[in-house]
Amino acid sequence: MIISEQQQKTEDELWVEYKKTHDTKLRDHFIKQYAPLVKYVAGKLATNMPQSVDFDDLISFGVFGLIDAIEKFDPDKHVKFKTYAVTRIRGAIFDELRNLDWIPRSIRQKSREVEDAIAQLETRLGRSATDSEIARAMGISEDELAHILYKVSNTSVLSLNDVWYTKDENEKMSIADSIESPQSQNPDSVMEREEIKKVIVNAIQELPDNEKKVLVLYYYENLTLREIGKVLDVTESRVSQLHTKAILRLRGKLTHLKKGIL
Repeated sequence: MIISEQQQKTEDELWVEYKKTHDTKLRDHFIKQYAPLVKYVAGKLATNMPQSVDFDDLISFGVFGLIDAIEKFDPDKHVKFKTYAVTRIRGAIFDELRNLDWIPRSIRQKSREVEDAIAQLETRLGRSATDSEIARAMGISEDELAHILYKVSNTSVLSLNDVWYTKDENEKMSIADSIESPQSQNPDSVMEREEIKKVIVNAIQELPDNEKKVLVLYYYENLTLREIGKVLDVTESRVSQLHTKAILRLRGKLTHLKKGIL
């Protein structure tokens, strides 16, 4: 039986065999073996999702990501499958949620306004913009800005798993790829892809320290917003705002920079 054969082989040997044969029984073995990882990721994300999002849906979406990870995993890159799969599972969940398009138009508009304001300010200032500067640029008070960030963070699906396409539409990457598994850079990748990675890494490094900490703890350490709040000694709501602001800051900056390298 295939199972008894698998038990006699190491994980690395099974991956090498699967890459050569694409045996469906081996694929099913990997799906069964790593199914708990889908539930784990879905559970982490569910704690930060609006109540309208069904947990079973998150698991279903995550399974697609697991299958995608199994198909695309390259053991020669010397990255643990779990590390690689978490990114793919989380990305698949966010992709499906965005496809449902349940975000209110008003919230989406406010999100874009904050993102544009940050991008324009930081391009002009050459540094991270403060809350007071962002609010002033939008013609609102800091309290109003905080309220907008609160609304966006509670209803939007903002994540580092937003996909970035290169000129080749089949070549894609996410911001999370650069923060979660920097060791997985493929030396055979085209220069364009590496250039985008450098831009992403630099943009993350330029974030305010508290926002950068939130991203690392959330996407690399896989902590929930509540757990991050305990680490940073702030409220969960504050962590949510920092996460939202970091994503808007990155998206705005990268959108502008991307135009110059693609």
